[in-house]
Amino acid sequence: MKKRILLIEDQAEIRKLIRMTLEFEYYEIHEAANATEALAAIERLRPELVLLDIMMPGGMNGLDLCRLIKSDPALQAIQVVMLTARGQSQDIEAGFKAGANAYLVKPFSARELIVSVDSMGAHCSEIAQPDVE
Repeated sequence: MKKRILLIEDQAEIRKLIRMTLEFEYYEIHEAANATEALAAIERLRPELVLLDIMMPGGMNGLDLCRLIKSDPALQAIQVVMLTARGQSQDIEAGFKAGANAYLVKPFSARELIVSVDSMGAHCSEIAQPDVE
């Protein structure tokens, strides 16, 4: 069975690159360009994994969306990987406080992305969580 992934990224070029990176793996990839589209897709698709940018247009950013996913008992099992250019320690800490299971800073390598996606499972809380003081 394919793992269903929802990629939430406002830049079409980045969505295309991520899709090209993951299309050789055994995943069913869906896309959304903003949080509003993402919420509808999450309700419809019930993905196992969300790849989520922090900075998006509209009233809700990726941190807000992550908190919403993780606070909803029907959705909180969805694994969330933040994919963002925001790499300061306070940004990473905010991502994990919002409920992210992993955090990748752009630009990241195709290998980093594949390893993070492949690793999402029972021990996902151990993945890519740096020591943030």
